[in-house]
Amino acid sequence: MDLKTSGKPASPEEKEAVDSVIGHLEIHGTIGTNGKVSSNGLGIPFDNKGGHQELLLPALHAIQERIGWLSHGALDYLSLQLGVPPAETYGVASFYALFSLEKTPPTVIHMCDDIACRAANNSDPAASMSGLFGDPDNATGDVMWVRSPCLGRCEEGSAALIQRTGKAHRQILVAPVTANTLSESIKKPIGEWNSTDTARVPQRESDPSGLRLLKRVGIVDPTSIDSYRSHGGYEALRTALHMGSDNVIREIKDGKLLGRGGAAFPTAVKWDAVARNPVRPHYFVCNADESEPGTFKDRVIMEQDPFSVIEGLTIAGYATGCEKGYLYIRGEYPLGEERVANAIAQARNKGLLGTDIMGHGFNFDIEIRRGAGAYIAGEETAMFNSIEGKRAEPRNKPPFPAQAGLFHKPTGVNNVETLLNVLEILSIGSTRFASIGTPESTGTRLFCLSGSVNNPGLYEAPFGIKLGDLLNLAGGIKSGKTLKTVLLGGAAGSFVGPDQLDMSLSFETVRTRGATLGSGVVMVFDGDADMDLVVLRIAQFFREESCGQCVPCRVGTVRQEELLARVVGKATHGTRSEELSLLASVGTVMRESSICGLGQTASNAVESAFKLGLV
Repeated sequence: MDLKTSGKPASPEEKEAVDSVIGHLEIHGTIGTNGKVSSNGLGIPFDNKGGHQELLLPALHAIQERIGWLSHGALDYLSLQLGVPPAETYGVASFYALFSLEKTPPTVIHMCDDIACRAANNSDPAASMSGLFGDPDNATGDVMWVRSPCLGRCEEGSAALIQRTGKAHRQILVAPVTANTLSESIKKPIGEWNSTDTARVPQRESDPSGLRLLKRVGIVDPTSIDSYRSHGGYEALRTALHMGSDNVIREIKDGKLLGRGGAAFPTAVKWDAVARNPVRPHYFVCNADESEPGTFKDRVIMEQDPFSVIEGLTIAGYATGCEKGYLYIRGEYPLGEERVANAIAQARNKGLLGTDIMGHGFNFDIEIRRGAGAYIAGEETAMFNSIEGKRAEPRNKPPFPAQAGLFHKPTGVNNVETLLNVLEILSIGSTRFASIGTPESTGTRLFCLSGSVNNPGLYEAPFGIKLGDLLNLAGGIKSGKTLKTVLLGGAAGSFVGPDQLDMSLSFETVRTRGATLGSGVVMVFDGDADMDLVVLRIAQFFREESCGQCVPCRVGTVRQEELLARVVGKATHGTRSEELSLLASVGTVMRESSICGLGQTASNAVESAFKLGLV
């Protein structure tokens, strides 16, 4: 088979970057002088059946970090090495926001301008960047800055991801920042660049007795497995191995654990379906790609208690009969990735990953996959595609992951918070765990409080806590301010008014109020907030993050933003009520016809804002 390529050669540096990831795999083809790729008879070329497409995403990261952008020559060379069609390689490279297909300066600053950072001070934190760094997306010397969606440092009020490319490449996430502090930071030698290492868990100071999932945050050394074990680490895995896999799943079932994502699906049902599937091998994926605006709980855990994530994923692998696990972490969490990678290495060294774990004949290992800036990759089937080296586009269901997930094999998938609850159940027992919270929402929940509160940060409380009591835990509304609204569940959630402070925060109660807990976002807006701009930014977010695979979402998110802009700008086509009726119709189509949760929830916050009269 002949495939047309650019015919442009890769540089030695680009080849070195690719080879550092894929090693010495057989070359599947050659580029002739006519620019065509021809099979050379080695392996199975260009059909994804015998190639190594699953290494595509790590190799693209390697090129981006070393060179700063992805040239046609580099992409062609990568295609040859992996046996992947050049068009598909380009399609994947062009999908993710953290990859560039055009040459960029050595330093790129991604400055958050999303709703949480705006809500903290009722201003755009990126507004002052142009004065020092020029217009966004345009290089000023060796530096360029771009506006970024939420970076997961919402409790700090403003955040930036700084990328420095080259042989000594570096990526750091820093907060809080201003244009001036960023200007000083990038002048430092790259060896002095470090991500901000803080974890705002205000309960640690005020009432640590209520902490279960967060009990080790701020206490253990996140870089030391011995420190983790001295605080009870790996006792839950020991308990699981003595209980047996069937009994572990039974404990999870008796604890009534619901997944801590937006769907709140019973965890034991998922696990049991994977465990009983006779098809082999089995995989388990930890979804650490939290990209929902206002969410930062998983980042705090991975940065400050990473061994707990590895232990929870290992238990999940054991209970479901998995041979391998993947941890998919969002590309904007460099410190989290560093800490988790260190935890995996130390666990292997101690015999807690690999072969014959704890002498029980259980073999299991974990591999990290780093995302590259795509909110949609948090959808489980889109995540599978991303790990496999494809565009992170959701798959139709059925089949469900337990039937055919990663590499089309039975796959379990849970997020970081859910896996931490597994450790808690095995530590205190299912009966005691089920007694915490409400009968239908058991255990505790992590809440990400940001915006106009005195003490923003990560909070833990039993399900059923009143919204007003949770806000009081965070010190209440900022002094001198009045509460206008609270966004529950993030951009895919809903706004609720001050009259809802008596709402019980449980899955069942919030659902009856027409809202959702989603990813645990509780974002507070005071009376000074410009809600027109906030809601318009939410609409813009969904338009930008839609993968474009299905028409209802691809077109609907664009039309929603256009309609909202007309209403906010008082340039309606017809009356306001006619525009709002059309907006509701667009929302209904997206909700009922989109393939995945992005399109199905893209209108929730916008519609709730109009119902409350916020816009």
